[in-house]
Amino acid sequence: MLPQVTTAHYIVLSALLFAIGLFGVVTRKNVVVILMGLELMLNAANLAFVAFSRHHGNLQGQVFTFFVIAVAAAEAAVALSILMALFRLKGSVTLDDATELKG
Repeated sequence: MLPQVTTAHYIVLSALLFAIGLFGVVTRKNVVVILMGLELMLNAANLAFVAFSRHHGNLQGQVFTFFVIAVAAAEAAVALSILMALFRLKGSVTLDDATELKG
């Protein structure tokens, strides 16, 4: 017999995913890896929203998750287009090259 999966299991998984994403954002210099860490953090928050929504029996967390996914998709599209321009200009996608672009 399989054990019952509770809301606490989802929250622990969400916290673990958020910590992995935060570690990737804080420790890396490659902008692509930082963006992947940010996406992982957003997905961890989405998992927590859905878990609490399921726990409380309403759909508010799931609706909010759709908005977060839409904003994350727009952020990824804009960020990747900026990264492509940075790579064409500098030849790499490190944060040191991006900070030189300040006006």
